[in-house]
Amino acid sequence: MRLPDQHKSTISDVKVKGYLLSNSHPYGRHKAAFFNSFGFEAERWELMAYALREHAKQNELAGVEENEFGKRYIVEGPLVSPDGRAPIVRVVWFVEKGDDCPRLVTVYPL
Repeated sequence: MRLPDQHKSTISDVKVKGYLLSNSHPYGRHKAAFFNSFGFEAERWELMAYALREHAKQNELAGVEENEFGKRYIVEGPLVSPDGRAPIVRVVWFVEKGDDCPRLVTVYPL
């Protein structure tokens, strides 16, 4: 099974530029160092957003967790990067109860 309604997915530029690819974010800078080493850059954050959407299309769900707020979907597998390599990552998406749009929560290397 794959991420449902992935064509409706939302990825905030703030999440990508201001966190995942930010070299100055207190928590995100370690992720930024990892993703930068594969050619992702804050200035071209749209490439990462595209790669994350493709990741959801190409990889099966590794888990689903439900709570009173909605469902958390976990997708694991290779993330195609600008330099051509494909690090294995875990991507977490969340769909709020009563909605059908997956929202990117976080990404981290496995």
